[in-house]
Amino acid sequence: MLETGIIAPDFTLPDQNGQMHTLSDYRGKKVILYFYPKDQTAGCIKEACSFRDRMPQIREKGAVILGVSKDTVQSHKNFEEKQSLPFTLLADPEHQVLELYDVWVEKTMYGRKVKGTERSTYLIDENGVIIKAYQKVKTATHSDDVLADLQ
Repeated sequence: MLETGIIAPDFTLPDQNGQMHTLSDYRGKKVILYFYPKDQTAGCIKEACSFRDRMPQIREKGAVILGVSKDTVQSHKNFEEKQSLPFTLLADPEHQVLELYDVWVEKTMYGRKVKGTERSTYLIDENGVIIKAYQKVKTATHSDDVLADLQ
């Protein structure tokens, strides 16, 4: 994981509608940058819907949510529509940003070593500084933890 207190590395990725988003464009707002393994899987649905359900409180705190996975733009569009997600999902199929943020890691799956996304989140302040890093988060309670840390 990246350390707190540093400027979050900038990047540009397409969202679920194919529009490009650059992290530095969000300066002046708090950003919840969350990384998840795969659209439409049980844990990822639970986490995304938890953020969805807390969106009014998150907006009240002046924050935006950016979800990132290695899925495609079309996969994100389907995920957004099926789960009624009111936030931006960014497609990183080449896992460049996943690697930049140290969340593309070696995992063990069915006894084999594979590369994949470690469910993680960075809370970024209005100046682009990482103020909190969450590693190996619990999908059911993660949005509550992030909301509690928003000031």
